[in-house]
Amino acid sequence: MTAKNAYGLIGYPLSHSFSRRYFTDFFEKESIDAVYLNFEISDLARLPQILDEHPNLVGFNVTIPHKQAVLAFLDEIDPLAKEIGAVNTVRIEWKEGKRQLHGFNTDWTGFRNSIQPHLKPSHHKALVLGTGGASKAVVAALKGLSLVPLLVSREAKEGICIAYADLTPEILKTYTVIINTTPLGTFPKTEGCPEIPYQELTPDHLLYDLVYNPPLTRFLAQGEEMGATVVNGLKMLELQAIAAWEIWQEGRKG
Repeated sequence: MTAKNAYGLIGYPLSHSFSRRYFTDFFEKESIDAVYLNFEISDLARLPQILDEHPNLVGFNVTIPHKQAVLAFLDEIDPLAKEIGAVNTVRIEWKEGKRQLHGFNTDWTGFRNSIQPHLKPSHHKALVLGTGGASKAVVAALKGLSLVPLLVSREAKEGICIAYADLTPEILKTYTVIINTTPLGTFPKTEGCPEIPYQELTPDHLLYDLVYNPPLTRFLAQGEEMGATVVNGLKMLELQAIAAWEIWQEGRKG
C-alpha cells in the first residue's frame, strides 16, 4: 500500500542522513500515513523529474550541496530565507492545477535554539568555518544572538572571509565560539577536521559542530582535550526537522 503523503530529502551524499530515520520513526510513533524518501542526486537539474515522478510529495528538505542552488527552482521564498540566501525546507502547494514550490530556512532556528543554552556572557565573537549554505543560516542566527561572526575558508576573500592560515593566537583569544559548518569529519571520513590552531583553545571556548555522525568528531575531540565546551549538531537537526514539519502542515491547512 502506498502512503497517502510523501516527504523527502534532496542532497548528495545521503548514505547516513538523519532526516529519513527521524521522520520514519516520527510517522510510526504518531500513526501518520506518510513516507519519507531520500533523493540522492548530485545534479539538481533532476529535481523537476523527481517532482513529476512523485505527485504525492508534500514537501522536502534540502541538504549539502544544494541549499543555495535550489533557490532557482522556487516560486516563492520566505523573506528570512531570502535574506540568508539558502533554503533547506521546501513546501509544495497546488494552485489551479499548478505545482508551486515555497522555500524556507529552518537551519537558523535549529542552530539558534541549540547553541543558545551553551553561550556564556564572555562569548561575544564567533568563527564560522566554511562558507556554504549552512554557514549562511549560522551567520544569521549568530547576529540575532548579538555575536559578531567571522567567516573562515580555505582561501581568503576580501570582505567575505579569512583563510585558515590567517588564524592567529590573537584571533582565537577574541573569537571564543567556533562553529564548523563544513562536512569535514563526517562518517566514514572521520579523520578529517578543520585546520585551526587547536593548541590555542581554552576552557573559555565553545566548539559547535554541525556534523553529528560521529557524535564526537575530531574537531570536537581536540577542543575537548583543551577543556573547551563541545556540542554536536544532533539537537539542531531535531529542532530544524520539527520546524520543517510545522511548515509543511501549515501549507496543508491552507
